[in-house]
Amino acid sequence: MNRTEKKQLIETLNQSVLASSVVLVAHYKGLTVAEMTALRIKIREIGAGFKVAKNKLSQLALAGTPFEQISTMFVGPTAIAYSSDPVAVAKVLTEFAKANDKLVMLGGAFGATLLDAKAVVELSKLPSLDELRAKIVGLINAPATRIAGILQAPAGQVARVIGAHAKAAA
Repeated sequence: MNRTEKKQLIETLNQSVLASSVVLVAHYKGLTVAEMTALRIKIREIGAGFKVAKNKLSQLALAGTPFEQISTMFVGPTAIAYSSDPVAVAKVLTEFAKANDKLVMLGGAFGATLLDAKAVVELSKLPSLDELRAKIVGLINAPATRIAGILQAPAGQVARVIGAHAKAAA
């Protein structure tokens, strides 16, 4: 990789990190290409990013960002995951790490808050942004459904009474 490619990688990673609310770091030593590809696909599906870069390049990309404090985690074969939805990326990484012990969560940062590996696991247990949106829509729709049911109930009762009288008269 020449100097201009390195500079471009640093700029790209820096812009991606700045657009994110969370950055997570993990060791991936021993993962096969197929396993890494499967992980990348899962991360891409949720709209997050996953990058394996040289530690020094990752540290340079994090310089001047709110995530600069995690630069010390870049020791050994590390990968960086970043997303605007902190819970979704944490869920994907922790689920993959449970299924594959070669991926080890080191920690990360959520804004200015430093996260250790346990905090990432706890973050993954929270409902994702999409799940929260679904719950809110369900809460909003519930009263409307109940009102419609209440309004239809008297008409149904009248129809049952008329049907009972019709059967009795026949």
